[in-house]
Amino acid sequence: MHAIAVRRGEDDPVVLEKPRPEPGPGEALVRTLRVGIDGTDHEVIAGGHGRFPDGDDHLVLGHEAVGVVEDPNGTGLDVGDVVAPTVRRRPNGKNEYFDRGEPDYAPDGQYHERGIVGAHGFMSEYFTSPAEYLVEVPDALADLGFLVEPASISEKAFDLAFASRSAFDWQPESAAVLGNGSLGLLTLAMLDAGDRFERLYCLGRRDRPDPTIDLVESIGGTYVDSRESPVDAFPEDVEPVDFVYEATGYAKHAFETIDALAPNGVGALLGVPGDWEFEVDGGRLHRELVLHNKALVGSVNSGVSDFEAGVETLLALDDAVLDRLVTGVYGLDELDAAFATDDSTIKTAVEFADR
Repeated sequence: MHAIAVRRGEDDPVVLEKPRPEPGPGEALVRTLRVGIDGTDHEVIAGGHGRFPDGDDHLVLGHEAVGVVEDPNGTGLDVGDVVAPTVRRRPNGKNEYFDRGEPDYAPDGQYHERGIVGAHGFMSEYFTSPAEYLVEVPDALADLGFLVEPASISEKAFDLAFASRSAFDWQPESAAVLGNGSLGLLTLAMLDAGDRFERLYCLGRRDRPDPTIDLVESIGGTYVDSRESPVDAFPEDVEPVDFVYEATGYAKHAFETIDALAPNGVGALLGVPGDWEFEVDGGRLHRELVLHNKALVGSVNSGVSDFEAGVETLLALDDAVLDRLVTGVYGLDELDAAFATDDSTIKTAVEFADR
């Protein structure tokens, strides 16, 4: 079968021939339909993130997948079921986080992530997975099922943020998404569809005309140019916001978010920065958190329940928004276009088969 991978020491994805996998006990064989591409894939390709499987000279890419069950293998699934796989797997033997059904809370070293850390991904014509990690997707969502994984990331972040405010009657009205990449834009659409907030903002660093700015405004959000209004200037330039969703990986934003928040506000941090030392007024930020009941939560990966919530949210989104978000679906002979990072590209996917 064909698979898209990155080889050790190289920084371009290539198409490889690999044997079709055989499902083990409790696993199903899935025929891949489409696999989405995001910033993590580009970081893995560039060598800045992730880890190759032990003993292999390549890593099959892809963690945002949707496929069709080819062989249920006694799992209780049916042939033809459309499914989206979660990402984390046991690295070896018994693991308390997986035993509790909470693999997304496992610390470093106690998980593999398919297509990212220590395990081959889903960017191949077929893949196998334990049935417990396959989430059913309605047929109507099959073409866009690769968005279930990124949607699940935001669903988990929302849950953690709202849980941190559950001790009192929190009634948020405004939210800001930091980052106008594909995850940030999808998240903005999800916040709009959920009617959780009256006013939405999205922060970026692009000039008009630009498709991401157009998408922000089509959703009903306000685009904020960070070169003119930095995050910590939100209270003066925009308004203090009740919820901040950080999807940039820009380390200063974690601290600037504290200033951007209204009293009782919460920020969810999802970006993963590299090492960077800089000065902050720690005492002032500490006071802001304490005296104004603000909170920051970190969130990474997601679980089955988050995938299920992501399915429901995607079904509620406006088709026109999703059409503008997904700027290209490409075949195996179009890798350059699929992995392009120019300003006209928002979200792309590789197609392996039709439904």
